[in-house]
Amino acid sequence: MIIQESLSVPLTEGTSLHLRHVYHEQKAGPIVLFLHGAIENGKIFYTESNKGLAPYMALNGFRCFVLDLRGRGGSLPVIEAGHEYGQTESILEDVPAALAFIKHYTSKKPQFWVAHSWGGVIMNSVFARFPDEIENVDACVYFGSKRSLYNNHPEKLLKANFLWYWLAHHYAKKHGYLPARELKWGSDNETVKSHWQSAQWAKKLPWVDSDDNFDYAKALESRVLPPTLHIAGVKDKALAQPIDIKMFMKESGIGVQSLNIYGKRYGHAHNYGHIDMLTHPKAQGEQFKDLLKWFELHRSESHRVCQRLINLRN
Repeated sequence: MIIQESLSVPLTEGTSLHLRHVYHEQKAGPIVLFLHGAIENGKIFYTESNKGLAPYMALNGFRCFVLDLRGRGGSLPVIEAGHEYGQTESILEDVPAALAFIKHYTSKKPQFWVAHSWGGVIMNSVFARFPDEIENVDACVYFGSKRSLYNNHPEKLLKANFLWYWLAHHYAKKHGYLPARELKWGSDNETVKSHWQSAQWAKKLPWVDSDDNFDYAKALESRVLPPTLHIAGVKDKALAQPIDIKMFMKESGIGVQSLNIYGKRYGHAHNYGHIDMLTHPKAQGEQFKDLLKWFELHRSESHRVCQRLINLRN
């Protein structure tokens, strides 16, 4: 039986992060951290009726912790005018707080990381800032994750150049936050700072933090990150085409990385887009199954390396 529970991760006074713990009551396997993207929350990975990637993985024995970044989903308080945090705080405070909480709650750090869209950028930024975390993670899988947009598809020109760079800035300035949920652009809102910071990076500007000029690209250029499987959908024309993902891969260290593209031309049952690569019923038999294979492959490799190190010490 799949169990779901909501956990609260305290930050500052009156501020907390929501973690959704999804697991099988009779299977206590590897721990997985999930992170959503911009104008989203953790429900991209699960429903309360146990649909989605996290319940699927729980059924296969994984202990899943789905994070809502500050102000999104079940995290409190919800985003409103005057909230000044952004993606810098997500990288330096939110994700580290979630990792520490999971370690305290389970006695272990997450063995696998999973992200959708901008969540992959946040996760690799965490690896850049906190390189000691790399050794805790056997492998990652990123669904539709890119940093900068290199494609010039007409849909990208509409959704990114017009909506995200220009119109979203107008709405954020008017309301004091980006009301993406009310605009039906996404499932959650963004602060002015988080929208502005993500827009700058998406414009092909350097991967440098606007708060303290930390250079993420430089920090990662010679670093070996956990083996990462990138997933693209053939209908994802605007937000994560293969060219965009490949450029993100190029600036994400020198570790093992692979790109799988899902659509009928590649023998799959559906032409997947940016959202339904995680929500379509057919995904279970295709990219979800491939995710399990990737984790099993690199979990085994990690265990073999650890065993060799132990043998060398002995």
